[in-house]
Amino acid sequence: MRRRGIAIFPFIFLHEKAAKKDAVLLNHEKIHLRQQLELLILPFYLIYVVNYLYELIQTWNHDQAYRKILFEQEAYNNESDLEYLKKRKRFAYLYYL
Repeated sequence: MRRRGIAIFPFIFLHEKAAKKDAVLLNHEKIHLRQQLELLILPFYLIYVVNYLYELIQTWNHDQAYRKILFEQEAYNNESDLEYLKKRKRFAYLYYL
């Protein structure tokens, strides 16, 4: 089972202490922190929720709707690339629109 966390600028909260050693999970959450900074934090959450609700209405499936959120798509697609944030272009999540 995948360890889980949540990024709420400027913190990363982990569901398990052992997740501190999960470089991929931490990278995923750091990508979210960068997204939040680019959107000046509050708009990130508004777009996130609206995007989720839109996808939920389309799919009627929480897991599918969650994975279709543009911010999650960027984070999941690049979480294994531990150098991603060094080369990431600003507003890269727009690619997933």
